[in-house]
Amino acid sequence: MLADVRALLILQDRDRRLLALAKDLEKLPLDEARAKGKLTNHEQAVTKAHDTVVDCDLRLKRLELDVGTRRTTIQRLKLQQFETRKNEEYQALGHEVTRYEKEVDQLETRELELMEEMDVLRGALKAAEAVRAHDRTLVEEDLASITQRRERLEAERREVSSEREQLASQVSEEILPLYLRLMKSKAGVAVAPLDEGKCGGCHMKLITSTVVAVQTAKELARCEDCGRILYVED
Repeated sequence: MLADVRALLILQDRDRRLLALAKDLEKLPLDEARAKGKLTNHEQAVTKAHDTVVDCDLRLKRLELDVGTRRTTIQRLKLQQFETRKNEEYQALGHEVTRYEKEVDQLETRELELMEEMDVLRGALKAAEAVRAHDRTLVEEDLASITQRRERLEAERREVSSEREQLASQVSEEILPLYLRLMKSKAGVAVAPLDEGKCGGCHMKLITSTVVAVQTAKELARCEDCGRILYVED
């Protein structure tokens, strides 16, 4: 194997590692968004449960006001009934009192139903808050893990980048530009092995002269189809 090809193989290994690290780092914001999204769903559930409790409480207070208003009316009607001396007016006021008392009974029954509903809704709110608290802990752990992973990946990328620069400086200036072009155009595989008479990169069959050139390793040999630099594994 040519010394330049051997150097390129080592350089390619580092470059491919840098590509993999870059992809891993690109995924982290998505992982963070996904983790935060879980908490957002629970926040919405808590908000919805809270709003439902507030709405039920408002309905209950309106009922209490309605009951209070009717009780006040009943007291006023009874006072008028006590003060009147006309029998017909007395009976009419009595009918009104009876009607309002029935309404109060109905409203108080509805009050009891709403109180029971409120107990259920408060239980649902408490459960939603418990789930949110539990998942918030999990999400915070996930985010902390993602942060640690980012730090590790960035540290490794700095280390590999430094090593990569040293390796690149050892490659012939005539070959390095070709290698860099191939890395960009050939999905990160600029140097490929000879595999049973075929290019290990594009898997196309090579002509005999190219196979011989690769095997003798006296000069740089390239695939006539994809242009990758070829080598025979030692």
